[in-house]
Amino acid sequence: MRSLLTHAYNWHVNVFDTEVPISRYVDGWGRPGDTALLAVEGGHRIGAGWFRLFRESAPGYGFVDESTPELTVVVVPSRQGQGIGQLLLGGLIERAQAEAHRALSVSVETKEIGDYEAAGFETVADDGQAVTMRRLFS
Repeated sequence: MRSLLTHAYNWHVNVFDTEVPISRYVDGWGRPGDTALLAVEGGHRIGAGWFRLFRESAPGYGFVDESTPELTVVVVPSRQGQGIGQLLLGGLIERAQAEAHRALSVSVETKEIGDYEAAGFETVADDGQAVTMRRLFS
């Protein structure tokens, strides 16, 4: 997962003067609430999706609150546009519901909003560069 971080968050680092280290998304992996799915083909990782809980004192880009896991979905550039990300997203939504989470959040570039809206996410914050979205579960 660490090797895919650059693909997932490089746009944040390039666009923003931010204090959120992208390693925060994988450092100490395996703590309560950490969940991941990998897409592998021919023994090579072609994508991954995961979610984890963050503290208010050390939030992620799409932090909503301490009880809402933040989602990351990344597909290697050569495999984007082939539905891999949607499969990972769908699997993570199912896992979040099975683990009794009430919601998931995500920070996305504005050009990706439609993909997440189609999966039931709604915008909760928009700074013009990035949008924080949340999907509530019944």
